[in-house]
Amino acid sequence: AGGGGGGGRGEVGGGRRGYLRPATAVKALGPDPPRAGAQWGGRTRGRAGRGPEACGAAKGGFAAPGAKFLTPQGWEGGYPEIVKENKLFEHYYQELKIVPEGEWDQFMGALREPLPATLRITGYKSHAKEILHCLKNKYFKELEDLEVDGQKVEVPQPLSWYPEELAWHTNLSRKILRKSPQLEKFHQFLVSETESGNISRQEAVSMIPPLLLNAHPHHKILDMCAAPGSKTTQLIEMLHADMNVPFPEGFVIANDVDNKRCYLLVHQAKRLGSPCIMVVNHDASCIPRLQVDVNGRKEVLFYDRILCDVPCSGDGTMRKNIDVWKKWSTLNSLQLHGLQLRIATRGAEQLVEGGRMVMVYSTCSLNPIEDEAVIASLLEKSEGALELADVSSELPGLKWVPGLSQWKVMTKDGQWFASWDDVPHNRHTQIRPTMFPPKDPEKLQAMHLERCLRILPHHQNTGGFFVAVLVKKSSMPWNKRPPKPQGEPAEPRAPVPPSPAEPTAGCASTPSELESKLAPGISDTGAAESAEDADGSGSRRGGVCGPPPSKKMKLFGFKEDPFVFIPEDDPLFPPIQKFYALDPSFPKTNLLTRTTEGKKRQLYMVSKELRNVLLNNSERMKVINTGIKVWCRNNSGEEFDCAFRLAQEGIYTLYPFINSRIITVSIEDVQVLLTQENPFFRKLSSEAYSQVKDMGKRPDLETQPTLTQASVFRSLRLGSQGLRPPADGSEGGGGSPMGGDMPGAAPLLGRSPRPAPAPACAGVGLSGRWGSRGPGGRPAQDAVPAQDAVRLASWPAPCPAGRVLARGSRLSMEGLSRAFLSLNLPPTSL
Repeated sequence: AGGGGGGGRGEVGGGRRGYLRPATAVKALGPDPPRAGAQWGGRTRGRAGRGPEACGAAKGGFAAPGAKFLTPQGWEGGYPEIVKENKLFEHYYQELKIVPEGEWDQFMGALREPLPATLRITGYKSHAKEILHCLKNKYFKELEDLEVDGQKVEVPQPLSWYPEELAWHTNLSRKILRKSPQLEKFHQFLVSETESGNISRQEAVSMIPPLLLNAHPHHKILDMCAAPGSKTTQLIEMLHADMNVPFPEGFVIANDVDNKRCYLLVHQAKRLGSPCIMVVNHDASCIPRLQVDVNGRKEVLFYDRILCDVPCSGDGTMRKNIDVWKKWSTLNSLQLHGLQLRIATRGAEQLVEGGRMVMVYSTCSLNPIEDEAVIASLLEKSEGALELADVSSELPGLKWVPGLSQWKVMTKDGQWFASWDDVPHNRHTQIRPTMFPPKDPEKLQAMHLERCLRILPHHQNTGGFFVAVLVKKSSMPWNKRPPKPQGEPAEPRAPVPPSPAEPTAGCASTPSELESKLAPGISDTGAAESAEDADGSGSRRGGVCGPPPSKKMKLFGFKEDPFVFIPEDDPLFPPIQKFYALDPSFPKTNLLTRTTEGKKRQLYMVSKELRNVLLNNSERMKVINTGIKVWCRNNSGEEFDCAFRLAQEGIYTLYPFINSRIITVSIEDVQVLLTQENPFFRKLSSEAYSQVKDMGKRPDLETQPTLTQASVFRSLRLGSQGLRPPADGSEGGGGSPMGGDMPGAAPLLGRSPRPAPAPACAGVGLSGRWGSRGPGGRPAQDAVPAQDAVRLASWPAPCPAGRVLARGSRLSMEGLSRAFLSLNLPPTSL
């Protein structure tokens, strides 16, 4: 960090000559996102700047004496830690009285303490209770009497307000995690379970908005600002509350404006393996209004639940983002207020009206300009269409304080304004009237701003947070108009010129602007006509932003492959259906691929509702990822009439429909698979082994003199990459491991997917039908050129001749015996 010529990406304070100024704190983590291990204190591979070293001066530069660097062991150097003081911050919030009287010292003391780590056990998988039981009765019990450096280790505690004890917090630091063998085991358990999707690292207050949404499996959910995805995963879990239903009626559309962060969102969602998630890349303040087909008629898609976790200044995160102490200013809130209001307005427009249809607005900021001011402005402009819900009894055990009803606005230089009338004209571009509370006391009282929840750090050892739950009772006022009488043309609307102070960011920024620009719009629940007028033409009608009619939508970031659904008469599917004996109820029309040309390499599955969304909105939204991978092409399986193997992540979705290629095993068989490096079929119980042999019989091979175990195995190889081949990677029959690239039975174990090694051992490479490349086209280890290969004299069908070993290469006895066993050849064949 801080390399020559200004340092480069990831550096802070790099000078012209590449040195670091003395009081500069350098971040060792660059733009690369941390891996799961890093979340729990493991080391990461993130880049630090562009210099040749992670910490230190680049070539041609030097580090100033006493400069402080962040190493894997912690901060080192001659300077103290960042001073956690900001007089302007204290002055601002003391003046606004956001903390109950007499609690200011506790509030500031909590902000200066590090934030405890919090974990959440995923609640939709059937084994969540087993994970919880394992944590409580094994790992937590081992920590009860543990001491590290003479200090008693604090045992993790459950969050009192989170249902069923599925969320826990701990004060264990990364340094302590590495000092004790017992803690190291606990650390490794957390890392492995996080990678497999059983545990998520998530801040405690971040779990509150999805809980207040109270989503059910049939709900259509929009997450407007979703990255990095911790709240999105909670919503997916709620959809799959019943694991016996592979395709819930509802779905989650997760959006983020940052293209790169969308891929982090995809990574988070993939850990849960749901066919009901779609990741899109749009500006949330003018996210397109989508259409769906309802009985042959296109209607506007309205959502049952909307999560509106908007970008904010983040001063509630000071406990983990210590940079906020130095950088905090009211200017951040003043600049973000307009964006936050536009996003909330857009969300309210797309919420279905009536009943308990909820939008949750949340920030990790304590500033009322970003919190109550946005809610008050939205309620005022909705003219009774929205109201704040009372959720005080929703989460028993959660401590919170009511929202503010009075506040003032302060500039970055400390100047206060109590009302819009006090703001001088030269400040009108920075301070807007929507930042102040309503003047009318009756209107202010009717808003019930005290129903907003403010979570303060010192109450339950968390970060700061703000949550408001909104219910939509009727259409937004700018979307109301009487239906057009049949046969009467609509009257033309005179264009309204924009005012000089009006933003021109591509979509209307506030409801008041929409009211001034548009004649009363149609009802929010209007169907086909609304969809075609508002989105199909691409013009700004009815408060909806869309692309111009003659231009395509401007997209940023990577160009995504298309999503192509498999036609019903596609010859690709019948072999799959026969091989796996799929149930007639299997929704084959929901299968899609990501290519329009050539061979289809992967098949994905989405729910029926998401298929409807995809087919009707391909031109108006940018989809980053959707569905779940269920089958992968494996050309070696074509000789067994099926060129596709099962994908590990799609097992939960496919299992209810598969009636073949399944082996029932005992607990003893599972122990063999888990504990033995090379779990051969013959090591299974007699019942499981007989199932394997019966499944491997093929009518076209029964006339051959011998049916080698190799061919049995090759027709049975599990469709999971989670079961690892032996270390030397040999291919084989009786001595073959259950590996991961051939079509066959459903996987027996749900380990995290990983690429299988190539079928080669030390000194051995296979060619011919296998070729000198391993499964999936990967090069085989130690593959040898033709001139150095010794060819087999004979190679029984169905295995043609090919290179087996290289002259002068080391060959282990185990690999040699395995080769002869699998090929059923005498030694004289070489």
